[in-house]
Amino acid sequence: MLEPTTVARPYARAAFQHAVDQSQVDAWNDALQVLAIAIDDVAVRSILDDPANTAQQRSDAINALLGDSVPAGMASLVSVMSENNRLGLAREVSALFAELKAALDAAAQVAVTSAFDVPDDTAALLSKTLSERLGKTVDMTVETDPSLLGGAIIKAGDLVIDGSVRGRLHKLSTALKS
Repeated sequence: MLEPTTVARPYARAAFQHAVDQSQVDAWNDALQVLAIAIDDVAVRSILDDPANTAQQRSDAINALLGDSVPAGMASLVSVMSENNRLGLAREVSALFAELKAALDAAAQVAVTSAFDVPDDTAALLSKTLSERLGKTVDMTVETDPSLLGGAIIKAGDLVIDGSVRGRLHKLSTALKS
């Protein structure tokens, strides 16, 4: 038997991708939290657990409960989950969606190592540029390493930009040896 989180993951990912594409991540997060709470209600549970109700009737009941304040596409998600008998996984879908949102919102940790002191205005411009490139807010630390000779090395997760003179000399040396 599959774990509920494993079964809920595709729904959360699909909802998250749709929310990102529509720039409605916060609205979807809120709507999924409301859905998770609604599913736990005793009256709603009785509708979902009644074998006489069709998937369409279950999704119609949930969508009526959610109302028009939910983002576009939420009714489709509820319908698909109902058809697949997965409405009971709303809590897991909501939790997984929240994890994806947290990862999206997380600030990128950026380490800048420069050969010389970096003026505050230059650091602010670099932070802004990196934030735009990474699509995240940037938490930047700046260090000085005179052995770089000039330029800087920027590290942000797996991304490494070596603009140092020492790095360029190393590349040139390697190219000349080949």
